[in-house]
Amino acid sequence: MTYISGMVAPVPTANRQAFLDHARQAADHFKKHGALSIMEGWGDYVPDGETTSFPMAVKLKDDETVVLSWIVWPSKEAADTAFQAMMEDPAFSPETNPMPFDGRRMIFGGFEPVFEA
Repeated sequence: MTYISGMVAPVPTANRQAFLDHARQAADHFKKHGALSIMEGWGDYVPDGETTSFPMAVKLKDDETVVLSWIVWPSKEAADTAFQAMMEDPAFSPETNPMPFDGRRMIFGGFEPVFEA
């Protein structure tokens, strides 16, 4: 059964190209490890909420944009293997390849698809 990894993050709007470069490098790694598809969405209409919202969840600042990303995997095992390989790969260490956004405010999760139309 397929599996989905998802992320929501606040990215400094001025870092759009740096984020895309970083995402493309990660995408190459994930594809090498079996990812079926990868999508990066740059926020266009992401309103503030009254009780909850993407901007509230990531503590969005005025000079940032919300990014929504997801990866479709053939299985949870494939996702786990890819992420473990990334953690062990020096090319992805925070010292040599820092994220172009505040990873402490990133929301990440894995999801079992239960419906597809």
